[in-house]
Amino acid sequence: MAIPADRNTYGYLSEHHSFGETEDAAGEYAEELAAEMLATTLNVEFDPDRSWDEKKQIYRLSNKIVRTANVTQSAVGDKRGLWTTVIASAVLIFD
Repeated sequence: MAIPADRNTYGYLSEHHSFGETEDAAGEYAEELAAEMLATTLNVEFDPDRSWDEKKQIYRLSNKIVRTANVTQSAVGDKRGLWTTVIASAVLIFD
């Protein structure tokens, strides 16, 4: 998810499905995706390498500070080819 510092502005919730990625790699990609999609909806330019502030752990989108976070789950599939299923939900609470 990408959450702007301005509480009067909406954020963005992204979803990412992958195969063969670590939990950390998938989570980082999902955060970057959410920040990029939020930038698109706000009509501001986004370059993940230039927008990320490593020290403060935030994205800066055209002088708008955006905090990102992820909830990621990974699994190792069954060696016999059985499926692994995930169910996810999000609850949005408006103040």
